[in-house]
Amino acid sequence: MNSKKPFWEKPLASLDAAEWEALCDGCGRCCLHKAEDADTGAYYATNVACRLLDLETARCTDYAHRKLQVPDCLQLAQGNVDEVRWLPSTCAYRLRAEGKTLFDWHYLISGDRESVHAAGQSIRGWTISEDEAGDITHHLIDREL
Repeated sequence: MNSKKPFWEKPLASLDAAEWEALCDGCGRCCLHKAEDADTGAYYATNVACRLLDLETARCTDYAHRKLQVPDCLQLAQGNVDEVRWLPSTCAYRLRAEGKTLFDWHYLISGDRESVHAAGQSIRGWTISEDEAGDITHHLIDREL
């Protein structure tokens, strides 16, 4: 009997670079702009996506060079997951950092990259590009980060 755990059940610190990248569920929610209350530090969700985000696939159109085009793009890493307070509660990185299991709709569990969209957990169908949005305060939404 093979008792070896799948990589997505292992602690984040033990993942190699390919496993780390594969852990992403492809929801695109980390690529949405957030509004921060200067007084309270609270974050508020918007439906405004980074200009590099493909709104249909929920994938970055230039992932390899995103930091060159969008200097403040978050580069999530093993050392900063706990510090990024606005990661969605469904985010695989956040779940694993908290010692929780992935949801059934995660493609590593379901075997289907479309399951994140079918479960309504991605940005597909309710977001707008920052190139078209205008004032971000007009795009605040009542949706969990």
